[in-house]
Amino acid sequence: MYPLNLPHYQIKLGGTKDKPTIFDILRKRYVALTPEEWVRQHFIHYLIEHKHYPATLLANEIKLNMAGKTLRADSVLYDSHLRPRMIIEYKAPSIPITQKVFDQISTYNFLLHVDYLIVSNGIDSYCCKMDYENKKYLYLDHIPEYENI
Repeated sequence: MYPLNLPHYQIKLGGTKDKPTIFDILRKRYVALTPEEWVRQHFIHYLIEHKHYPATLLANEIKLNMAGKTLRADSVLYDSHLRPRMIIEYKAPSIPITQKVFDQISTYNFLLHVDYLIVSNGIDSYCCKMDYENKKYLYLDHIPEYENI
C-alpha cells in the first residue's frame, strides 16, 4: 500500500478489491484498510516484535469522554495494573506530523495522564516522555524498549 519506515511483517489482508481489510492482532478481527490503519498495524507489530511490548497490554481505538464528547485514542499501552502508560496517535503517511497532531494527543493525555506520547505517520515517528513537574515534553531520539519504560 505505502512504503513506511517501519519493519515489514506478515500482513494478513482480506475483504474485496472495493473494500479491503487488514487483520488487527489486538482487536483480533479484520478492519477497514485505510492509510492510517496501515500505519497502525505496522507500528503495533514494530512495538511487539522489535521493542518487546506485550500485546496483552496494548489496545486500539480507546474511547474517551471529554465534556460529553466521545474521543478515540488510536492505541494505548497499559501497565500490569491496567493503568494507561502510553498513548500512540497515527496519521496516514501523506499527513505530516505537525503541532496540531501533538495538540490532539495532548487532549487525550489530559484525560489519561500517561508517561509517554508517540505520534507516527509511518515515515516519521516522535516519542515524548512527559515531565509533569516542569509541564513539558522531553523528546526522545528513539522509541524505548518496553523494559525501559
